[in-house]
Amino acid sequence: MGSRRAAAGRRRTRPAVIGSVAAVVVAGAGFGAFAMYGGGEDGDRTTAAAGEKAKSGPLTAAEVTSTAQRFLTSWQRGDIAGAAAATDDAEAAKALLTGYAKDARVKDVTLVPGTPAGEKVPFSVKATVAHGKTGKPFTYDSALTVVRRAGDGEPRVSWHAAVVHPELKDGDRLVTGEAGDPPVKALDRNGAEITAAKYPSLGTVLDGLREKYGKKAGGTPGVELRVVRGKESRAAKVSDKTLLELSEGTPGTVRTTLDPALQAAAEQQVSGKPRASVVLLRASTGEILAVANGGHGFNTAFQGSLAPGSTMKVVTASMLIEKNLASADKKHPCPKYFSYGGWKFQNDDEFEIKDGTFKASFARSCNTAFISQAPELENDDLTKQAKEVFGLSMNNWSVGVPTFDGAVPVQSAAPMAASLIGQGGVRMNPLNMASVAATVKSGAFHQPYLVAPSVDGRELATASRTMSASTLAQLRELMSYTAAAGTAAEAMAGVGGDSGAKTGSAEVDGQEKPNGWFTAYKGDVAAAGVVQQGGHGSESAGPIVAALLAKAG
Repeated sequence: MGSRRAAAGRRRTRPAVIGSVAAVVVAGAGFGAFAMYGGGEDGDRTTAAAGEKAKSGPLTAAEVTSTAQRFLTSWQRGDIAGAAAATDDAEAAKALLTGYAKDARVKDVTLVPGTPAGEKVPFSVKATVAHGKTGKPFTYDSALTVVRRAGDGEPRVSWHAAVVHPELKDGDRLVTGEAGDPPVKALDRNGAEITAAKYPSLGTVLDGLREKYGKKAGGTPGVELRVVRGKESRAAKVSDKTLLELSEGTPGTVRTTLDPALQAAAEQQVSGKPRASVVLLRASTGEILAVANGGHGFNTAFQGSLAPGSTMKVVTASMLIEKNLASADKKHPCPKYFSYGGWKFQNDDEFEIKDGTFKASFARSCNTAFISQAPELENDDLTKQAKEVFGLSMNNWSVGVPTFDGAVPVQSAAPMAASLIGQGGVRMNPLNMASVAATVKSGAFHQPYLVAPSVDGRELATASRTMSASTLAQLRELMSYTAAAGTAAEAMAGVGGDSGAKTGSAEVDGQEKPNGWFTAYKGDVAAAGVVQQGGHGSESAGPIVAALLAKAG
């Protein structure tokens, strides 16, 4: 993107107007009209001049359009300094915009603004990515937001990497070159190819497989434009992403454990439910049979970090039984309220169970039945149980793609009590909770995996101990009774067979409805799902999980 000069004698003209923002055009003559915006004298000013009052109040339409125009015009004509000066973080903007041309090799950029919506201005990008003798068109839509800069109140583009491309997170960058990892041809357990076109939920999974096995599967890299993740994205286990393939590489082959029939069924179950996620496992081995997310931009099923609500009571119940603080058929308190650590806890709709058993409390999902045992527990008891028996919160699972392995931090007072019912600092995803159900069904923790460890010789995570036969038998009895006559009964009505389940709902600040959870097993298949803002798990995630268990036979 070099600077362009108007031909001698050519009349300078203003660009056409789209909406209320002047469109940025390629022709060099169009830029002359906006020379005043190319990094003016106040570009680096961050405080109001002495005696001058900083601008404040809502932005005017003129301020929004002129600021957006200044930024887009400068960016298009290759005036990186001018574009950066139109933002509220010139240093970061200059670095990313420089890389856009130099590292990403994007040229011949045309930026066309759309109609502003308040302080937000959408715009389209049409460009070419060139590498050697190869070039391909590169088009996409993005948006910018205009804000008042701290200090002087001048209108500036609020700088985030997503302004340059919506797939970018702050700290990421764009690079065009030989693919960092060769492509992979992923196969299901039967040897058929897996594609994102066939299974939309698996786009992020395929990205993860390529990152993990691209260099090990025998392929050769092509040339591509990709998002290279920065420090924060890598910490969140977000994989690099290909945006444009300029030339194909030769893919290697990776076989997964996915069952094509169950994967198709999982995709169908979450279709039209953008906040639903589900995972199915073979309980006796840990093989992942299906994974699906209604929203395909993030793999919540594997990488989500959400409070699991009452599904966590499966882990807590095993601990209470082991410590002789509860027994399936013995009397157990379930009052309307119980206070601990300065917090007052209650049951849904403030119910109580008088003279009931622990099994009745588990099946009805009585919160106070669990909270009432907090005074008898050490702060790290639940953390130990989760790690030692269920293999959770150790951050050492090696599934074959990035995962979040659950978190059960040591807490004290009220947060410790809240963790007993899956709130507080406890965080899980459907993969973790499907593994919990699988541990109950099989009697021991088997780390879930998508690619067999024999493929690359990696070691799977293990738990240090198993539950006693008595504890395991009682826990299965609790889950079986819940599936037959408790909160999970309606969802599990058509599943039949040797089955067990637990429902859950988790309150989230700022949400009108809680997240709905459901974890269950039938035969040798275990599953778990969550529907964010879905309400009760029995009504939201329950039907999804139950339908897949019935399908699994």
